[in-house]
Amino acid sequence: MSTDDVDLHALYQAHWRYLVRMAVLLVDDVASAEDVVQDAFVALHRKAGTLRDPDAAVGYLRTSVVNLSRSVIRRRQVARKHLKVAEPEAVAGADHHVLLRDEHRAALRAVQALPRHQREVLVLRYWSDLSERQIAEALGISPGSVKSAASRGMATLHRVLDDELR
Repeated sequence: MSTDDVDLHALYQAHWRYLVRMAVLLVDDVASAEDVVQDAFVALHRKAGTLRDPDAAVGYLRTSVVNLSRSVIRRRQVARKHLKVAEPEAVAGADHHVLLRDEHRAALRAVQALPRHQREVLVLRYWSDLSERQIAEALGISPGSVKSAASRGMATLHRVLDDELR
């Protein structure tokens, strides 16, 4: 297979914005999310010749974005813990207020407070609209783990949002 079988330009045009928005939900920073997605496309470009199925490219990108987002978060944690470096202030994009209206801000804060595993499962399920099998493949876990993480995450979100609305 050649790199011509995977049309990176078309993939970029069709999926870049969606992948950046997904990454923002995982890393909570637009600039880092854009870097994550760019790195995922670079990795796909390097690997495009070895993909057996060009249709798997979107799944590869999604998995790369999740894994690269994890790396960003790990690096932040190390920096905070060992270097005592303050995180740069996140700058919202021009469409930030349109995307995050008041009624969505509480939900977004609650999702961001979830443990990483639960947050990733819920973002892939409800933002990316993936099946349990696709989520399991993207995260490298069993479908049963996807179900339990989704259940625990949703229970936590319901509890937190119910408390906030009272």
